[in-house]
Amino acid sequence: MVREAISPQTAAVAIAVIGLNVHFGFTGLLNIGQSGFMLLGAYGFTISIIQGLPLPVAALVGLLAGVLFALLLGMPTLKLRGDYLAIVTISAAEIIRYVGRSALLTDYTGAAQGLQGKQYRDPFTDLSFFGDGSASFFFLDYQMTGVNGWWVRFVAWSLVALCVLGVFLLVRSPWGRLLRGIREDEHAILSLGKNVFVVKMQALVIGGTLGALGGIVYVLPASVQPDSMGRALTFFAWTALLLGGAATIFGPVLGSILFFSVRIFIKGTANATIPDSLMNTQQTEQFSWIVVGVALMLLVIYRPQGILGDKRELRFNV
Repeated sequence: MVREAISPQTAAVAIAVIGLNVHFGFTGLLNIGQSGFMLLGAYGFTISIIQGLPLPVAALVGLLAGVLFALLLGMPTLKLRGDYLAIVTISAAEIIRYVGRSALLTDYTGAAQGLQGKQYRDPFTDLSFFGDGSASFFFLDYQMTGVNGWWVRFVAWSLVALCVLGVFLLVRSPWGRLLRGIREDEHAILSLGKNVFVVKMQALVIGGTLGALGGIVYVLPASVQPDSMGRALTFFAWTALLLGGAATIFGPVLGSILFFSVRIFIKGTANATIPDSLMNTQQTEQFSWIVVGVALMLLVIYRPQGILGDKRELRFNV
Protein backbone atom coordinates (compact mmCIF):
# COMPACT_ATOMS: atom_id res chain seq x y z
CA MET A 1 0.00 0.00 0.00
CA VAL A 2 2.81 2.41 0.89
CA ARG A 3 4.68 1.43 -2.28
CA GLU A 4 1.65 2.35 -4.37
CA ALA A 5 1.17 5.60 -2.47
CA ILE A 6 4.65 6.87 -3.44
CA SER A 7 4.82 5.35 -6.91
CA PRO A 8 5.77 7.76 -9.72
CA GLN A 9 2.54 7.06 -11.57
CA THR A 10 0.52 8.03 -8.49
CA ALA A 11 2.48 11.30 -8.53
CA ALA A 12 1.75 11.68 -12.25
CA VAL A 13 -1.98 11.29 -11.71
CA ALA A 14 -1.78 13.74 -8.78
CA ILE A 15 -0.28 16.36 -11.12
CA ALA A 16 -3.04 15.76 -13.66
CA VAL A 17 -5.66 16.00 -10.90
CA ILE A 18 -4.17 19.31 -9.76
CA GLY A 19 -4.73 20.55 -13.32
CA LEU A 20 -8.27 19.18 -13.29
CA ASN A 21 -8.82 21.01 -10.02
CA VAL A 22 -7.88 24.28 -11.73
CA HIS A 23 -10.46 23.47 -14.41
CA PHE A 24 -13.35 22.24 -12.32
CA GLY A 25 -12.65 23.02 -8.68
CA PHE A 26 -11.64 26.65 -9.07
CA THR A 27 -13.20 27.65 -12.42
CA GLY A 28 -16.16 25.31 -12.87
CA LEU A 29 -15.04 23.97 -16.28
CA LEU A 30 -16.31 20.44 -16.94
CA ASN A 31 -13.24 18.85 -18.51
CA ILE A 32 -13.93 15.14 -19.10
CA GLY A 33 -10.84 14.66 -21.27
CA GLN A 34 -7.85 15.18 -18.99
CA SER A 35 -6.37 11.94 -20.32
CA GLY A 36 -6.15 13.63 -23.73
CA PHE A 37 -3.83 16.28 -22.29
CA MET A 38 -1.79 13.54 -20.61
CA LEU A 39 -1.47 11.49 -23.79
CA LEU A 40 -0.47 14.51 -25.88
CA GLY A 41 2.14 15.49 -23.31
CA ALA A 42 3.51 11.95 -23.28
CA TYR A 43 3.63 11.74 -27.09
CA GLY A 44 5.21 15.17 -27.48
CA PHE A 45 7.89 14.34 -24.93
CA THR A 46 8.76 10.82 -26.04
CA ILE A 47 8.62 11.38 -29.82
CA SER A 48 10.85 14.44 -29.44
CA ILE A 49 13.49 12.45 -27.57
CA ILE A 50 13.32 9.59 -30.07
CA GLN A 51 13.82 12.13 -32.86
CA GLY A 52 17.00 13.32 -31.15
CA LEU A 53 15.90 16.49 -29.34
CA PRO A 54 17.47 17.28 -25.92
CA LEU A 55 15.50 16.40 -22.79
CA PRO A 56 14.54 20.00 -21.83
CA VAL A 57 13.34 20.73 -25.37
CA ALA A 58 11.37 17.47 -25.43
CA ALA A 59 9.68 18.37 -22.14
CA LEU A 60 8.82 21.81 -23.54
CA VAL A 61 7.32 20.21 -26.67
CA GLY A 62 5.13 17.99 -24.47
CA LEU A 63 3.91 20.97 -22.46
CA LEU A 64 3.27 23.04 -25.60
CA ALA A 65 1.17 20.19 -26.96
CA GLY A 66 -1.07 20.58 -23.91
CA VAL A 67 -1.27 24.34 -24.45
CA LEU A 68 -2.23 23.92 -28.11
CA PHE A 69 -4.86 21.31 -27.25
CA ALA A 70 -6.39 23.64 -24.65
CA LEU A 71 -6.55 26.51 -27.14
CA LEU A 72 -8.18 24.34 -29.80
CA LEU A 73 -10.76 23.07 -27.30
CA GLY A 74 -11.43 26.38 -25.63
CA MET A 75 -11.90 28.74 -28.53
CA PRO A 76 -15.14 27.18 -29.85
CA THR A 77 -16.62 26.07 -26.52
CA LEU A 78 -15.79 28.40 -23.62
CA LYS A 79 -18.50 30.89 -24.59
CA LEU A 80 -21.07 28.10 -24.37
CA ARG A 81 -22.51 26.27 -21.36
CA GLY A 82 -20.25 23.96 -19.43
CA ASP A 83 -21.83 20.74 -20.64
CA TYR A 84 -20.70 21.53 -24.19
CA LEU A 85 -17.11 21.62 -22.95
CA ALA A 86 -17.64 18.23 -21.33
CA ILE A 87 -18.85 16.74 -24.62
CA VAL A 88 -16.02 18.30 -26.61
CA THR A 89 -13.25 17.30 -24.21
CA ILE A 90 -14.23 13.64 -23.88
CA SER A 91 -14.67 13.40 -27.66
CA ALA A 92 -11.35 15.12 -28.37
CA ALA A 93 -9.50 12.88 -25.91
CA GLU A 94 -10.91 9.81 -27.64
CA ILE A 95 -9.90 11.21 -31.04
CA ILE A 96 -6.33 11.62 -29.80
CA ARG A 97 -6.30 8.07 -28.45
CA TYR A 98 -7.56 6.62 -31.73
CA VAL A 99 -5.13 8.73 -33.75
CA GLY A 100 -2.32 7.42 -31.54
CA ARG A 101 -3.50 3.87 -32.24
CA SER A 102 -3.60 4.44 -36.01
CA ALA A 103 -1.34 2.18 -38.06
CA LEU A 104 -0.56 5.17 -40.29
CA LEU A 105 1.50 6.67 -37.44
CA THR A 106 3.32 3.49 -36.43
CA ASP A 107 6.73 5.05 -37.14
CA TYR A 108 5.99 7.85 -34.65
CA THR A 109 3.52 6.62 -32.03
CA GLY A 110 4.01 2.87 -32.28
CA ALA A 111 0.28 2.54 -33.03
CA ALA A 112 -1.60 0.24 -30.62
CA GLN A 113 1.68 -1.30 -29.39
CA GLY A 114 2.92 2.08 -28.21
CA LEU A 115 6.48 3.24 -27.54
CA GLN A 116 8.78 1.23 -25.30
CA GLY A 117 10.43 3.05 -22.43
CA LYS A 118 13.95 2.05 -23.49
CA GLN A 119 13.49 4.21 -26.60
CA TYR A 120 13.29 7.47 -24.65
CA ARG A 121 14.16 6.94 -20.97
CA ASP A 122 17.97 7.09 -21.00
CA PRO A 123 18.36 10.90 -21.21
CA PHE A 124 16.26 11.16 -18.03
CA THR A 125 17.98 8.42 -16.04
CA ASP A 126 21.40 9.76 -17.06
CA LEU A 127 20.64 12.95 -15.10
CA SER A 128 20.42 11.06 -11.82
CA PHE A 129 22.81 12.24 -9.12
CA PHE A 130 21.82 9.42 -6.78
CA GLY A 131 24.54 7.06 -7.99
CA ASP A 132 24.30 3.35 -8.67
CA GLY A 133 23.12 0.48 -6.50
CA SER A 134 20.06 0.49 -4.28
CA ALA A 135 18.92 2.15 -1.07
CA SER A 136 16.42 1.24 1.63
CA PHE A 137 14.02 3.47 3.52
CA PHE A 138 12.39 1.48 6.30
CA PHE A 139 10.97 -1.52 4.41
CA LEU A 140 11.11 0.16 0.96
CA ASP A 141 14.04 -0.91 -1.20
CA TYR A 142 14.57 0.53 -4.67
CA GLN A 143 17.36 1.08 -7.15
CA MET A 144 18.92 4.51 -7.08
CA THR A 145 18.19 4.94 -10.79
CA GLY A 146 16.31 2.95 -13.42
CA VAL A 147 12.69 2.34 -14.21
CA ASN A 148 11.52 1.76 -10.67
CA GLY A 149 14.06 3.73 -8.68
CA TRP A 150 14.36 6.54 -6.16
CA TRP A 151 15.42 9.00 -8.87
CA VAL A 152 12.12 8.89 -10.77
CA ARG A 153 10.23 9.06 -7.47
CA PHE A 154 12.25 12.06 -6.32
CA VAL A 155 11.60 13.94 -9.58
CA ALA A 156 7.91 12.99 -9.71
CA TRP A 157 7.04 14.04 -6.17
CA SER A 158 9.21 17.17 -6.41
CA LEU A 159 7.09 18.18 -9.40
CA VAL A 160 3.94 17.48 -7.36
CA ALA A 161 5.21 19.80 -4.64
CA LEU A 162 6.04 22.53 -7.17
CA CYS A 163 2.59 22.22 -8.78
CA VAL A 164 0.86 22.44 -5.39
CA LEU A 165 2.89 25.54 -4.54
CA GLY A 166 2.19 27.12 -7.92
CA VAL A 167 -1.56 26.57 -7.68
CA PHE A 168 -1.56 27.81 -4.07
CA LEU A 169 0.05 31.08 -5.15
CA LEU A 170 -2.24 31.44 -8.17
CA VAL A 171 -5.53 30.92 -6.35
CA ARG A 172 -4.53 33.34 -3.57
CA SER A 173 -3.89 36.06 -6.15
CA PRO A 174 -6.51 38.43 -7.59
CA TRP A 175 -6.61 36.14 -10.63
CA GLY A 176 -7.55 33.25 -8.38
CA ARG A 177 -10.42 35.25 -6.93
CA LEU A 178 -11.59 35.89 -10.47
CA LEU A 179 -11.68 32.13 -11.05
CA ARG A 180 -13.91 31.61 -8.02
CA GLY A 181 -16.15 34.44 -9.13
CA ILE A 182 -16.56 32.92 -12.58
CA ARG A 183 -17.34 29.55 -11.04
CA GLU A 184 -20.07 30.99 -8.84
CA ASP A 185 -21.58 33.67 -11.11
CA GLU A 186 -19.81 34.67 -14.31
CA HIS A 187 -22.47 37.29 -15.08
CA ALA A 188 -21.43 39.18 -11.97
CA ILE A 189 -17.82 39.11 -13.16
CA LEU A 190 -18.91 40.32 -16.59
CA SER A 191 -20.73 43.23 -14.95
CA LEU A 192 -17.41 44.26 -13.40
CA GLY A 193 -15.89 44.63 -16.86
CA LYS A 194 -13.73 41.51 -16.71
CA ASN A 195 -13.14 39.37 -19.80
CA VAL A 196 -14.54 36.04 -18.64
CA PHE A 197 -13.59 34.23 -21.84
CA VAL A 198 -9.91 35.14 -21.49
CA VAL A 199 -9.79 34.10 -17.83
CA LYS A 200 -11.46 30.79 -18.62
CA MET A 201 -8.99 30.20 -21.44
CA GLN A 202 -6.09 30.93 -19.12
CA ALA A 203 -7.44 28.41 -16.60
CA LEU A 204 -7.97 25.82 -19.34
CA VAL A 205 -4.40 26.29 -20.58
CA ILE A 206 -2.87 26.10 -17.11
CA GLY A 207 -4.84 23.00 -16.13
CA GLY A 208 -4.14 21.39 -19.52
CA THR A 209 -0.42 22.09 -19.21
CA LEU A 210 -0.44 20.39 -15.81
CA GLY A 211 -2.23 17.46 -17.43
CA ALA A 212 0.49 17.26 -20.10
CA LEU A 213 3.15 17.37 -17.38
CA GLY A 214 1.36 14.53 -15.61
CA GLY A 215 1.44 12.55 -18.86
CA ILE A 216 5.20 13.07 -19.17
CA VAL A 217 5.79 11.82 -15.64
CA TYR A 218 3.33 8.95 -16.15
CA VAL A 219 5.42 7.39 -18.94
CA LEU A 220 8.88 7.89 -17.42
CA PRO A 221 8.81 4.56 -15.52
CA ALA A 222 6.61 2.82 -18.10
CA SER A 223 5.85 2.89 -21.82
CA VAL A 224 3.52 5.02 -23.93
CA GLN A 225 0.37 2.99 -24.51
CA PRO A 226 -2.57 5.00 -25.90
CA ASP A 227 -5.13 2.72 -24.27
CA SER A 228 -3.53 3.20 -20.83
CA MET A 229 -4.41 6.91 -21.04
CA GLY A 230 -8.00 6.65 -22.17
CA ARG A 231 -11.39 7.34 -20.60
CA ALA A 232 -10.62 5.21 -17.55
CA LEU A 233 -7.69 7.43 -16.55
CA THR A 234 -9.88 10.54 -16.77
CA PHE A 235 -12.45 8.88 -14.51
CA PHE A 236 -9.66 7.92 -12.07
CA ALA A 237 -8.62 11.57 -11.99
CA TRP A 238 -12.19 12.70 -11.31
CA THR A 239 -12.55 10.10 -8.57
CA ALA A 240 -9.34 11.28 -6.92
CA LEU A 241 -10.47 14.92 -7.15
CA LEU A 242 -13.88 14.24 -5.62
CA LEU A 243 -12.31 12.03 -2.96
CA GLY A 244 -9.74 14.57 -1.82
CA GLY A 245 -11.97 17.60 -2.31
CA ALA A 246 -12.43 19.97 -5.25
CA ALA A 247 -11.32 23.61 -4.87
CA THR A 248 -8.73 22.66 -2.24
CA ILE A 249 -4.96 22.84 -2.46
CA PHE A 250 -3.97 19.42 -1.09
CA GLY A 251 -7.18 17.55 -1.96
CA PRO A 252 -5.95 16.35 -5.39
CA VAL A 253 -2.77 14.90 -3.89
CA LEU A 254 -4.54 13.23 -0.97
CA GLY A 255 -7.27 11.89 -3.24
CA SER A 256 -4.75 10.42 -5.70
CA ILE A 257 -2.77 8.70 -2.95
CA LEU A 258 -5.87 7.27 -1.30
CA PHE A 259 -7.47 6.17 -4.57
CA PHE A 260 -4.54 4.04 -5.70
CA SER A 261 -3.21 2.82 -2.35
CA VAL A 262 -6.61 1.89 -0.86
CA ARG A 263 -7.54 -0.06 -3.99
CA ILE A 264 -4.29 -2.03 -3.76
CA PHE A 265 -4.94 -2.60 -0.05
CA ILE A 266 -8.45 -3.94 -0.77
CA LYS A 267 -7.12 -6.20 -3.50
CA GLY A 268 -4.30 -7.53 -1.32
CA THR A 269 -6.58 -8.12 1.64
CA ALA A 270 -9.09 -9.95 -0.54
CA ASN A 271 -6.33 -12.13 -2.04
CA ALA A 272 -5.03 -12.98 1.43
CA THR A 273 -8.35 -13.70 3.15
CA ILE A 274 -10.76 -15.00 0.50
CA PRO A 275 -10.16 -18.58 -0.71
CA ASP A 276 -9.52 -19.09 -4.44
CA SER A 277 -12.60 -21.30 -4.54
CA LEU A 278 -14.71 -18.21 -3.83
CA MET A 279 -12.76 -15.48 -5.61
CA ASN A 280 -9.66 -15.81 -7.80
CA THR A 281 -7.04 -13.13 -8.45
CA GLN A 282 -8.85 -11.66 -11.43
CA GLN A 283 -12.08 -11.46 -9.46
CA THR A 284 -10.38 -9.72 -6.53
CA GLU A 285 -9.16 -7.08 -8.99
CA GLN A 286 -12.75 -6.51 -10.08
CA PHE A 287 -13.91 -6.62 -6.45
CA SER A 288 -11.47 -3.83 -5.51
CA TRP A 289 -12.95 -1.57 -8.20
CA ILE A 290 -16.46 -2.35 -6.99
CA VAL A 291 -15.56 -1.38 -3.42
CA VAL A 292 -13.91 1.85 -4.61
CA GLY A 293 -17.00 2.65 -6.70
CA VAL A 294 -19.39 2.06 -3.80
CA ALA A 295 -17.18 4.15 -1.51
CA LEU A 296 -17.24 6.99 -4.03
CA MET A 297 -21.04 6.83 -4.25
CA LEU A 298 -21.32 7.03 -0.46
CA LEU A 299 -18.85 9.90 -0.40
CA VAL A 300 -20.81 11.88 -2.99
CA ILE A 301 -24.05 11.27 -1.08
CA TYR A 302 -22.88 11.95 2.48
CA ARG A 303 -19.83 14.20 1.99
CA PRO A 304 -19.99 15.71 -1.50
CA GLN A 305 -17.23 18.21 -0.72
CA GLY A 306 -14.70 15.39 -0.28
CA ILE A 307 -12.31 14.78 2.60
CA LEU A 308 -10.71 18.25 2.64
CA GLY A 309 -13.42 20.20 0.85
CA ASP A 310 -15.79 22.91 2.00
CA LYS A 311 -19.49 22.92 1.08
CA ARG A 312 -19.29 26.63 0.47
CA GLU A 313 -17.00 25.86 -2.49
CA LEU A 314 -19.64 23.71 -4.21
CA ARG A 315 -21.47 26.50 -6.00
CA PHE A 316 -20.96 26.17 -9.75
CA ASN A 317 -22.29 28.23 -12.62
CA VAL A 318 -22.34 25.51 -15.34
